[in-house]
Amino acid sequence: MRLYVGWSLMCSWLLACASSQSATSETRNYGFRGNWVWVRGPWEQVKPSRDVDEVIDQLCPAIMSLPLVQKGEYGQEYCGALYLLDGFYHASHPSPLGAMVRVTGRERKQCKPPRYVEDARGQPTTLADFHSHPWGNSPMSQQDRRGPNQLWSIRIQFDTRCRVMKLIPYLDEERPGELYERQGRLWKLIGLIKPEDKESGIVTAVDG
Repeated sequence: MRLYVGWSLMCSWLLACASSQSATSETRNYGFRGNWVWVRGPWEQVKPSRDVDEVIDQLCPAIMSLPLVQKGEYGQEYCGALYLLDGFYHASHPSPLGAMVRVTGRERKQCKPPRYVEDARGQPTTLADFHSHPWGNSPMSQQDRRGPNQLWSIRIQFDTRCRVMKLIPYLDEERPGELYERQGRLWKLIGLIKPEDKESGIVTAVDG
């Protein structure tokens, strides 16, 4: 009897786990390729433009309509890519795929920036990755700024208040990395990452 009860509980637990992961399983718009995430583009919620900033300005409002995106510690992060094709910048579909992490004792999903973009119209050139944070007043974390975690030449991040930040890491150059905040239609430089700090992602504030 104990063996039967134990097996029954284990089966229930496995079914619950499978159910909880279903929201972040692979779909026709994103998935895993080995250990890396791929995403499909373009995302119809974001209009393409010859000006990449016009695409960036559409990202947060579009992402905020997705499930759990504003649920804080219980929330879901979404990652995607910005890419160039036929002279226009596009946003990929956002992906929730990533590892489970703990925040103050609770679990949440942390999305994984995509390595590959698929667009049936041609071969895209990826410029940047973007990701959301499921709470407000959330600056770009040190983990997000660390050199080893950069895939592309630009990283975009925003929170539930649509505070948008941009990191240009300049990993292969001796110049400092640059951290910006979107203010109106302009980017304001708010910090530098010295060459010796690129591995750690430590930011040095700038005056003004």
